[in-house]
Amino acid sequence: MNTKTALALAAGLLALAAAPAQAQIEIQWWHSMTAVNGEWVNDLARDFNASQKEYKVVPTFKGSYDESMPGAVAAFRAGNAPHILQVYEVGTATMMASKGVAIPVGQVMKDAGVGFDQSVYIPAVASYYTAPNGQMISLPFNSSTTVFYYNKDAFKAAGLDPNKAPGTWPEVALAAAKLKASGHKCAFTTAWQGWTQLESFSAWHNVEYASKRNGLAGMDARLQVNSPLHLRHIENLANMAKQGLFVYKGRGNVPEASFVSGECAMITTSSGFLGNVRKNAKFGYAVAPLPFYPDVPGAPQNTVIGGASLWVISGKKPAEYKGVAAFFKYISTPDVQSASHKRTGYLPVTTAAYELTDKSGFYKENPGSDVAVTQMVRKVTDKSRGIRLGNYPQIRTIEDEELELVWGGKKTAKEALESIVKRGNELLEKFEKANKR
Repeated sequence: MNTKTALALAAGLLALAAAPAQAQIEIQWWHSMTAVNGEWVNDLARDFNASQKEYKVVPTFKGSYDESMPGAVAAFRAGNAPHILQVYEVGTATMMASKGVAIPVGQVMKDAGVGFDQSVYIPAVASYYTAPNGQMISLPFNSSTTVFYYNKDAFKAAGLDPNKAPGTWPEVALAAAKLKASGHKCAFTTAWQGWTQLESFSAWHNVEYASKRNGLAGMDARLQVNSPLHLRHIENLANMAKQGLFVYKGRGNVPEASFVSGECAMITTSSGFLGNVRKNAKFGYAVAPLPFYPDVPGAPQNTVIGGASLWVISGKKPAEYKGVAAFFKYISTPDVQSASHKRTGYLPVTTAAYELTDKSGFYKENPGSDVAVTQMVRKVTDKSRGIRLGNYPQIRTIEDEELELVWGGKKTAKEALESIVKRGNELLEKFEKANKR
């Protein structure tokens, strides 16, 4: 072998030695999680990436739920969409109607040869994300429901029993009056006001929020939040606002900061807020079921799902979808599900994860941490199975606009609820016309 050949051979061997192993397949995941929940999402991806060598999930924050869904649909049209998109529950009907954008998760798992049993998911969660043909369309991820939080230290200072949450709305008003009398500037507030005070309120009292089984039975559903019960509740909250017992703190999850800081003593919001409270509250707190009106037959019933699910966007390579399926299988395992539930306050989306958490003694050691689960797993009715409406994000904005006028004393509860129904139904009619088969 001459010197030239030897050098060439040596260079070739060195190049082989330096050559990287087969490149990992990247899976892009767009999400809307911030703060402690954003850390959780990053940890899930990191742990999955460390568990195998073929795939690398790359989570990217893409703004609020309101921003990420239209952003991803636009990216899909432009040919640069992510593989996985986190979509809040109110975007479900819109995603289902967006032809060609997503692939049902059941199909993705089947095509990838990954075992997928829909029956392992908690029924109230699974049924919401299942199409009329029985196929699961998106993967339940950060499923939440609305619960009641209160500041135990503030209760004690006001002469209230810190170990007894107000269970009814009249009891909330009485507790708020005592808290105010003891010097508390904000006795009660609410985050996600449309979700907590109209949507969950309806299911909890077993009354329809919208016709056609809240939209699950057809696109010709229409809003029904101007019923006598809805009117009574919004009038009561308006009276509490006038008396300074209910202080409106803004839209979405903005009011949550006022509870963590200790400014507001009671709040209705997502069970997914628990991780934030656990990490940042400097006072004793407790989680309790949503209040209800005791004279309403059948109340309390069950609350409806909130949070978000993971949608698989179409137009990618089969090898990439195998990575998506592997990741979905990983985050659905009982161990990972249970750890996520304990950490965040979101629901365990499988029965096995709930049972594992229960067996670990977590619920006994952390009173109230099972509230969201027990609220959701009660027997559901056709009025409380969930709400699936077209143009739903825009309907939520209408609810915010109208309710703000009530809290500000510029509209009566009746005027605002009539306006929500009128304006909301116009959007529902538009959606129905645009998506007629």
